[in-house]
Amino acid sequence: MSEKRRDNRNRILREGEYQRTDGRYQFRYIDEEGKEKNVYSWRLDKNDPMPKGKKRELSLREKEKQIEADLFDHIVTNGGNYTVLDRQRIDKVRLSDAKAWLIKLQQVDGRGYSSIHSIRGVLRPAFQMAVDDDLIRKNPFGFELASVIVNDSVTREAITRKQERDLLKFIREDTHFGKYYDAIYILFHTGLRISEFCGLTIPDIEFGEMRIKVNHQLQRTSQMEYVIQEPKTESGVRYVPMTEEVAMCFRRIIANREAPKVEPMVDGYIRFLCLDKNDMPKVALHWKKYMEHIIEKYNKIYRIQMPKVTPHVCRHTFCSNMAKSGMNPKTLQYIMGHSDISVTLNTYTHVNFDDAKEELHRVANS
Repeated sequence: MSEKRRDNRNRILREGEYQRTDGRYQFRYIDEEGKEKNVYSWRLDKNDPMPKGKKRELSLREKEKQIEADLFDHIVTNGGNYTVLDRQRIDKVRLSDAKAWLIKLQQVDGRGYSSIHSIRGVLRPAFQMAVDDDLIRKNPFGFELASVIVNDSVTREAITRKQERDLLKFIREDTHFGKYYDAIYILFHTGLRISEFCGLTIPDIEFGEMRIKVNHQLQRTSQMEYVIQEPKTESGVRYVPMTEEVAMCFRRIIANREAPKVEPMVDGYIRFLCLDKNDMPKVALHWKKYMEHIIEKYNKIYRIQMPKVTPHVCRHTFCSNMAKSGMNPKTLQYIMGHSDISVTLNTYTHVNFDDAKEELHRVANS
């Protein structure tokens, strides 16, 4: 019978355990793929002291327990050697690492909450796939983002009906900005996304049916390339009804549209409603800048200041006005092109005490 192997403290070493000449312990095992692997530690047992000058780590037998548990549960060792976060192996990413990295994105790199929310939105399901595939035990990104970083997103509030009337009156009567009145009126009274409005072509305005066909949107990339994309959601493909006032605005835009030397074509679409000085379709940035200049001039003239108004605020305002007027939420969801009714109810409708009071009296007296 062979004598049992012992370490330099005369402790019996188990099968697969060895002590090297430098005093470091080694455990040799076969992984789930049949390959020989080794792990090391300066301590055999968790109660052993760390050698002076060595970085603290798990003892060899603590590491053995982890390996045995992983092999029993068919967890792929070393996270399958997949890496993330500065090439850190995915099985080494801890909850604290994930939180610290997202905090760094906000506080050091200056990334906004919505941007970080999108990044985490990609990583969380990716790590969950690793959990499902037995590459790791726990998803380090499975936490509430708001509990870790500050939500510094600016809430885009709808403006009041009076503010809307005052602003549109100012635009209509202004000698310089008056040419933008029809388009901005349409944005306030249809709820169209600005990319949807920019993508409209003359045939999309169906005057006979008094509706707007929305089945695409126009974007311009950072490389200044014009592209046609599908609406933001499947529900984005829709017909938006228009009032007679909206129809009149469209008629004026079409009547005042100067024929370009060559009709611009983007992915097969032509006859865009609004063209810039280069005979190319206007994009969201054009209208954002127009509105910035309009608000700037308005606030220089009037003591009561107008809040920031963007094309998206126009959309918020339309949705809020329709909700306060009692439009059926499902109908409003359809017009807005929201895929989820909760977006219609929670994100875009702004109800205050006066609205609640008015609604209560209306219901009580009906």
